[in-house]
Amino acid sequence: MKTIEAGTLVDRPVTESLLDEAIQRGQMRRKNSLQVTSVTFAEPCLVLGFIDGSGVLLPVRNYVEFDDFEVDDFAGLTVGFSGTALCHEGKDLQVSIAGLISASKPLMDMAASAVASRNGRQSSAAKAEAARANGRKGGRPRKTEVTE
Repeated sequence: MKTIEAGTLVDRPVTESLLDEAIQRGQMRRKNSLQVTSVTFAEPCLVLGFIDGSGVLLPVRNYVEFDDFEVDDFAGLTVGFSGTALCHEGKDLQVSIAGLISASKPLMDMAASAVASRNGRQSSAAKAEAARANGRKGGRPRKTEVTE
């Protein structure tokens, strides 16, 4: 686990521009972050619901954080920290949802595949220039037919 030390805070008066900047940063963070809106327990899995209506099942036996949980304890789980963590007050538990998901190799493999697929479809100035340069050279070589 990474430890982050608090920096020294400089007291600055809150102005309208500082407030607008903070609101804009918060909106960007919310738009680009993992936003879980609900958590339920459907034995033997936690069901995480996301802001867009999609969801994911996480088998609790794969996570040591839930080893001392009884079935009734899962009812006390709540979503906290702006949808980025699961919390349980009675067990003094705060666990990162991104951490739970990243601990699952199949989920990470699927995410990597989806990102690679999306990124491969994106066009950039460099890709467009490379395509033009290849076109000037005659384009992709034709497949040769093998006759036997």
